[in-house]
Amino acid sequence: MAPHGGPRFLQVADALQAAVAEGRLKPGDRLPPQRLLAARLGVDLTTITRAYDEARRRQLLEGRGARGTYVAAPKVEWSTVLDLSMNTPPPPEGVDFDDLLRQGLSQVLMRADSDRLMTYHLAGGSEADRQAGARWLAPMLGAVEARQVLVCPGAQAALAALILAQTGPGDVILAEPLLYPGLRAAAGQFGRRLVAVEADGQGMLPDRLEEACRQHQPRLVYLNPTLQNPTAITLPERRRRALVGVAKRCHVRIVEDDPYWLLAESPPPPMAALAPEQVSYISTLSKCLTPGLRVAFVRIPDPQERERFLAALRSFALMVAPLSAALATQWIVDGSAQALMQGVGHEARQRHRMAQDLLAGRYGGAGEGLHAWLELPGYWNGPQFARAADGEGIAVTPAEAFAIDGVPVNAIRISLGGLKERARLQAGLQGLSRLLARRPDSVGAAVV
Repeated sequence: MAPHGGPRFLQVADALQAAVAEGRLKPGDRLPPQRLLAARLGVDLTTITRAYDEARRRQLLEGRGARGTYVAAPKVEWSTVLDLSMNTPPPPEGVDFDDLLRQGLSQVLMRADSDRLMTYHLAGGSEADRQAGARWLAPMLGAVEARQVLVCPGAQAALAALILAQTGPGDVILAEPLLYPGLRAAAGQFGRRLVAVEADGQGMLPDRLEEACRQHQPRLVYLNPTLQNPTAITLPERRRRALVGVAKRCHVRIVEDDPYWLLAESPPPPMAALAPEQVSYISTLSKCLTPGLRVAFVRIPDPQERERFLAALRSFALMVAPLSAALATQWIVDGSAQALMQGVGHEARQRHRMAQDLLAGRYGGAGEGLHAWLELPGYWNGPQFARAADGEGIAVTPAEAFAIDGVPVNAIRISLGGLKERARLQAGLQGLSRLLARRPDSVGAAVV
């Protein structure tokens, strides 16, 4: 232990720090179990526990669950930007993601032939993957037949395949005036035309949808009805039933993109549960577990529509990476996915409370999900505010990025999950609060 005085646990922590600095302990070295080290040094177990905790606070050590405690690699801050623009799940507190990943992959490798994990698979997923998808969709849709579930490499691929399978060049797709930009990108790339349908504080208006259907003869209606990206609005059940009724009368299919349903505490039933024959339903793991798990489940009841969807999907994405699909299946089956999702949901709610406190009067979130919607004071516009925020080292997304044509509201979206540490999120939100209180002419050179 360190020769100077002071509490024993700090002496042990100082000795560990010195050993790391001098190279006697290197990143990746495993430390002795706490009880064993306590016996070697002749101190009680509590002293070693406190010393290890202090060393973790100094970012010298990292715990790896049952595998033990290791010397941490040096922490490098690659970016000083406080990124509130990317809609990703926040890292859940108290969940050792590294350990979860190692255990999941270990189980996959024990139970699967490695050759099978590294070869081509048929599009749509294996029987085991579809069974896991049906299990994942059960809280939203109730009992689902596995044969109705298709496994895709992410929600964007699923949307693109649905557009190709159910529309032709020049066809109209109806959507709300503000929508997920990925749909706009796919529709434009494929030569489909997006037409905005008026919405209010509860989402798309049914009477305006009926008018648009009669005028444009659309092939699809796109809706993101739960914690909508970007506005965070959730369509109430009555509105959902009314929209489904219009779709039935007008013989138009609905694409229900529902990545945030499982993160909401009491969401209404999906439209696909109200009218399964009228709705193609998409649920992705990337928005409620981790972005690197590029797996989405699509529920399509009609077998002919499933075949058209698979043919479209094969034209640009032959399959989900088998290792990713196997890991998703393993996590769903053993309960890890549900535990991780609950952790993400809890962390997201904590972050929304922070945003509500720091952006009082402007906060437009729902208290859950991954993002909030901030209407700007009249002296700012979205692009101008985003540039000013960028000058302060904060990235946000203006309403213009989500608009089909024209911008119905002067606002920005802030994403609450992209920053790992809450302290950095707090700094970003405080910076936005300061900007909101200032007028553009007072930020001067900060606008670039």
